[in-house]
Amino acid sequence: MRPTHIEHYLITVRQGCWFGWSDPTNKIYANLIVHDGGSKPTESDCTTGLAALQAAWDSDYDSYRSKRRAEYPKLREQLDSLYKDIAAGTLTTSGAFATAIKTIKDKYPKG
Repeated sequence: MRPTHIEHYLITVRQGCWFGWSDPTNKIYANLIVHDGGSKPTESDCTTGLAALQAAWDSDYDSYRSKRRAEYPKLREQLDSLYKDIAAGTLTTSGAFATAIKTIKDKYPKG
């Protein structure tokens, strides 16, 4: 799930139950409290940290790479197709292996 709240960032800052909310129904920075005696991250730290988590998630799960990864045949199927192309002497860009991969690459071009 894509990170959507500063709480997703806060759990990466320290281990354990180090933070909470003065109003659990309104989880905003102003209601953030620290339980462990440590320092409270700044609001800027929280928003910047959340943005970094979102960018990383987008890169891994909502990019051309992740879309390609989801559609590529399983590795054993790719190797089988590659072997069949080699055995048939059709290991070219028009062979079954290369054609299948190119179809997916064309469907999801590099952004």
